[in-house]
Amino acid sequence: MAARTLDRDIHIVNVSNESDLEAAFVTLTQQSAGALLVSTDSFLTSQRDRLVALATQYALPAIYPWREFVEAGGLMSYGPIINEVYRQAAIYTGRIRKGEKPADLPFVRPTKFELVVNIKTAKALSLTLPPLILARADEVIE
Repeated sequence: MAARTLDRDIHIVNVSNESDLEAAFVTLTQQSAGALLVSTDSFLTSQRDRLVALATQYALPAIYPWREFVEAGGLMSYGPIINEVYRQAAIYTGRIRKGEKPADLPFVRPTKFELVVNIKTAKALSLTLPPLILARADEVIE
């Protein structure tokens, strides 16, 4: 595991409702977390603005699953392009409505991923991002 190689601990904090959000950041602060990786979860996505605000308030660099978090002020995101995910879901829905059995449809994984970085947020967190990250980013928000 990469964390062990880098002599880092991974702390998993589960959040399932609004009152858990602030408590999660308090826990992360107590554990001296150096960064946050937000999973692809419908609840967390619905709380995007609050999650980004808490990460900013607690000065915790965070990587999010979708570009919309970065557009809302988050540091960076890396994940599939959400419109492509929805497009594929619509195609499958159409195939099922036309009579195909869901069990007969092949498993499809995203093939297009994007890295989005928010420079303004990096500066607010006093982070200097490596030039290679900025060069590889699909979009840099200033």
